[in-house]
Amino acid sequence: MQKFSVIYQRALERKGGEEQLISLLSTGIKTAAELSTVPHDRYLAEMTRAIFKAGFIWKIIDHKWAGFEEAFWRFNIARCNMTSPEDLESLYQDTRIIRNGMKIDTIQRNAVMIIELSEQYGSFAKMIAEWPDDDFIGLLELLHKNGSRLGKQTCQYFLRFIGKDGFVLARDGVAAMIRADVITTHPNSKRDLKLVQEAYNIWRDESGLGNAQISRILSLSIG
Repeated sequence: MQKFSVIYQRALERKGGEEQLISLLSTGIKTAAELSTVPHDRYLAEMTRAIFKAGFIWKIIDHKWAGFEEAFWRFNIARCNMTSPEDLESLYQDTRIIRNGMKIDTIQRNAVMIIELSEQYGSFAKMIAEWPDDDFIGLLELLHKNGSRLGKQTCQYFLRFIGKDGFVLARDGVAAMIRADVITTHPNSKRDLKLVQEAYNIWRDESGLGNAQISRILSLSIG
């Protein structure tokens, strides 16, 4: 496996130097203290945004997002948890949102997940905030197991949008990890995801950077 310094140097060369590279590393990452105070409705909102963006044109979702907020009751957890069959039928016809029934159905199910995990961990926000960076794949697995339409990449984007210091296994980042001899293909298996996590842990110790910054540098070393 390549040292992170080799990957960092390649990113420097591709982007024209350290000043230019650093300017591209802003990720909107929040501290644990900040994440723990994010209201649960915002977690459900960003989760839903990531779900609707999956396989769709992102800027269309962003353009219509005010309509999503109105249609889904500002993502109030208690109200979303009480979504009735009549509510769903209305949402299926609501032109303020993208009328994808399977994705609309996730609202109630993911509200339930937030409630249940809050009961288990004290609060959903606290769970996200305090989840260790060296087990990011464990957090992805928990959300995937308990949530609705929360595939691992959708979870990665949701957590990035909300400000959790995690990685995103997009095309260029995966290509960089293959080039670094961490994996040989897109990491879908538990074994490959474990290899990815181990590499990130080593690179964090080597560089002093967080998961999100390393993820961005990997992508910039290729794209």
